[in-house]
Formats: sequence, C-alpha cells, structure tokens
Amino acid sequence: MGLLSGLMGNASEVDDSDLEKILANTLIEGEQVEKAYKVVRDMFIFTNKRLILIDKQGMTGSKMEMVSVAYSKITKFSKESAGHFDLDAELKIWVGSDPTPISKEFKSGDNINDVYRIISQHAL
Repeated sequence: MGLLSGLMGNASEVDDSDLEKILANTLIEGEQVEKAYKVVRDMFIFTNKRLILIDKQGMTGSKMEMVSVAYSKITKFSKESAGHFDLDAELKIWVGSDPTPISKEFKSGDNINDVYRIISQHAL
C-alpha cells in the first residue's frame, strides 16, 4: 500500500502472514479468513462466519479494539464503483438498527466486487 493511498483512507488487501499474528487467539474452530483489507492502521476482515473490524489506537497502535459483526446482523449493504474522475470505490454496511453505516473506501486496484460478493454470500 502506498503511503499516499493510506493517508487518503483507501483500503488495500492484507497478506495472510500479517493476519496470523493478529488473529491467533480470535478465530474459532472452522473459521477461515476469506478477505482482509487495511486502511492506514485499521483493518476489516471477512471470515466465513463474521466480519471483524480492527481499530488500532494511540501513537504506537499497540492499543487495539476488535469488533465482531455477525453476518446475520447486517441489514443492508451497498457499493459505489469508481468512476472516471473519482478513482475510489466505496463500501457501506448497515448493522442492526444503527442508521450510520460502516463505510470503507477502496483504491482502484482493489476489487470491491469480491468483498461485495462475500457479504452477499453470507448475509443474504
């Protein structure tokens, strides 16, 4: 991920080796990571059972909040594709009755359609 893309809030795909360390004590038996993306220091991880949001906090990023969202609690989701002048695509996910969606931007090289398909497979 380029520094400029990261600072602009764009998401880039995460390597499996980075995930093993972060998720070592989190995943349950039979749970597998399908896709994972990083925005600067924060991550959102799609497994075959849930969506995991990781928010690294503080100057060093050693403090970390991890939120799990069951796919059954996703009430709606949307994608906005990149255009000619707007090179970013955007994913929005609404959870439960919360009117504010979880929103993430993808740089043009990341395929938002893969993530949208994963959510569709699990939430519908």
